[in-house]
Amino acid sequence: MRLLSGASASRIPCPLLSLARARARCLPVPASATACRAASSSAAAAAGDGGALKPWLFVGLGNPGKVYQGTRHNVGFEMIDVIAEAEGISLSSMQFKAMVGKGRIGDAPIMLAKPQTFMNASGESVGQLVSYFKIPLNQVLVMYDDLDLPFAKLRLLPKGGHGGHNGMRSIINHLKQNRDFPRLRIGIGRPPGKMDPANFVLRPFNRKEQEELDFAFHRGLEAVRIMALEGFNKSATYTLAHMVVILLSGNPELPRTEEVI
Repeated sequence: MRLLSGASASRIPCPLLSLARARARCLPVPASATACRAASSSAAAAAGDGGALKPWLFVGLGNPGKVYQGTRHNVGFEMIDVIAEAEGISLSSMQFKAMVGKGRIGDAPIMLAKPQTFMNASGESVGQLVSYFKIPLNQVLVMYDDLDLPFAKLRLLPKGGHGGHNGMRSIINHLKQNRDFPRLRIGIGRPPGKMDPANFVLRPFNRKEQEELDFAFHRGLEAVRIMALEGFNKSATYTLAHMVVILLSGNPELPRTEEVI
């Protein structure tokens, strides 16, 4: 999977992050973005402990090994690869059973992780990363495949259950049953006919499907950038390629809505 156009967070307009009509493309940042970066720094500092910035932990779920590359169950890994390429982050370190890379989106520190435990034991890695780096759960975003979401559609949620996904089940178990962390669900659609879902998730994508998925990854990239810069507790609406993306708010005083990206 390759980005449709390589770009870093420092080259995207802020606060509105937009995509070109025909091909996803990040636009150069105007001089006025300095104020936006300053605002994002203040917001990030508020989330830290004693003013220290805590990184966002972006986790993509999948199975390690070439045999699983490009399969439906590994879209979480692919989403992490898209972010890493766009932000110039190398996942070259092995920490707590995960390939890990550290960098920034604007002024916000981030960590990218791809657990190497195999899907059903993802929590072994995620639990240790969260504990060691003392990352608040509202700054842990897990990205994974969803059979119940239409193909190439995304859904961003502030918290929830595992929905039958074994990787998420493992993570919740290792976080002592705490479900209050955001997740980005990536739709892979339902298996055709009477195909076993276990076999379906290990199928690769055809060329047309991969093209559709590439655009979905770019929408996910923009959503992740907004989250790192603006946070998740404040409900915000952004326009991405003529589509309204609602980042779901964890604030109980605000209306709870879901929007498929």
